[in-house]
Amino acid sequence: MARIKSRSLYELVKSMSKNEKRYFKLLYGSSGNGEDKKMLILFDYMNKQKEFDEDSIADKLPSLKTEQLSNMKAYLYDKLLQAVRLFNAPKILDLQIREQIDYAQLLFSRRLYTQGMNSLKKARKMALVHDNLELQLEIIKLEKSVLMQTIDHDTVDKVDRIIEEARTINKRINNINTFSNLSIKLNSFYTKIGYIRDEADFLRVKEFFNSNIPDFTEEELSISEKLNLYKLYVGYYLFIQDFRNGYEYALKLVKLFDTHEELKETSTEQYIKSLNNLLIAQYKLDMYNEFVETNKILHSIAADYNHSQNESIRIRLLKYYYIHEINKYFITGDFTKGVDVLMKSPDTKIYELLEVVDKHSELIINYKLSCLYFGASDFHGALKWLNRIINIPDGDIREDLHCFARILNLICHYELGNYDVIKYYIISTYRFLLKKEDLHLFQKFILKFLKDLNQNTRDKELYERFVRLKSQLIPLVNSTYEKRAFIYFDIISWLESKIEKRLIQDVIQEKVSLKYKSDKAS
Repeated sequence: MARIKSRSLYELVKSMSKNEKRYFKLLYGSSGNGEDKKMLILFDYMNKQKEFDEDSIADKLPSLKTEQLSNMKAYLYDKLLQAVRLFNAPKILDLQIREQIDYAQLLFSRRLYTQGMNSLKKARKMALVHDNLELQLEIIKLEKSVLMQTIDHDTVDKVDRIIEEARTINKRINNINTFSNLSIKLNSFYTKIGYIRDEADFLRVKEFFNSNIPDFTEEELSISEKLNLYKLYVGYYLFIQDFRNGYEYALKLVKLFDTHEELKETSTEQYIKSLNNLLIAQYKLDMYNEFVETNKILHSIAADYNHSQNESIRIRLLKYYYIHEINKYFITGDFTKGVDVLMKSPDTKIYELLEVVDKHSELIINYKLSCLYFGASDFHGALKWLNRIINIPDGDIREDLHCFARILNLICHYELGNYDVIKYYIISTYRFLLKKEDLHLFQKFILKFLKDLNQNTRDKELYERFVRLKSQLIPLVNSTYEKRAFIYFDIISWLESKIEKRLIQDVIQEKVSLKYKSDKAS
């Protein structure tokens, strides 16, 4: 029996819902099997543990001999997976299809071919309705093996049909694999560097994309092919900062789910991801009204969804809730309200979320929170979240966020009057930007500005320097690649707040108010 690490077992137990745990205990609690009784003792102990503690298991469970413990952990792990599978089979379509395939194989092994084919027909119908190509192919392979043993008058026609179906499905699977492989590769680029930095990045990504995407006719693609194709294009266009085209494909993806409502049930997690992509594009394009409407859909899913069914979806919904609520406050400029509602409420789940999300998501949330506090002029609060990024030993995930976190860190220290540390941070930031090949005009202008400041700089001279820096940065807003910097931090509004001696929040809210008055007038 395979050795199972205690932590893996602990994580599996903790991932189970109350109903799944109850089902597991009912399944094995009355078996009368001595091994099952010991297994349940181990399960109960691990279920009660608040924190994982490997050493305490043997001490607290003397009835389980040390030499038996390793095998017992493996036994419990297997039984838990079996119970979870049985409990969730009626809710997970793939398991239902797989169940019918398993029945067919059992019946074929007993030479009950007609009954077995009936099970395969049920499996095929479900697989066709939900466009599960891999299982369709597996069903066809079984049909081929049965045809070899049940020769009749129309066998040739059946063989021709099966061969053609297999050829079509294989082509579709190859397309899906190509689209998804491209998506994964592009996402790995994005996870490392963030948005493209310069023309060299753009040309490298464009060449990679165009040389690997296969020829296709969109109208001829299956639902699964379209899902993967649209997802690929969304990722590609957002990565190269073509937010308009990214929005168009994100909208097509959501509309595909709206057209095929059953997908929202069978591919709930993919539907939630598609809404997230649409929200990102709407946020980048400052489409506030559309953003609010899409966010309402996401909130309604979170309110209606049975969170005990799928821990992954629960965490994803929670993550998207906080990211897009923060984005909402960024759009409106209500930073202080954002801090109060999202961070100071006794019901906040942000800290719980940060304990369970992946490193990339944690980094994004930390950076967004630092910007939220900065916008509220709480620079100590901003530094707290920035330090969570800066203190990561190796900034190889989202190098862009690591770079801009250091820029924002410098500005926070300036706001707090910490001139004694600014010089040190400028040197370390400069080195870091050089190392990450992210030292562009935007960063150079800001580093030069901060380097020349000191606490003795007179107000008139300071005012002139702020005006000069703004005049240097304004042209970069429309620069193909330099404009990327303004995605991370609205430094123009910060400079205007210093020039006009106002809070940055007030400056941004005034811009928002003027924009929506203009939109209504037009």
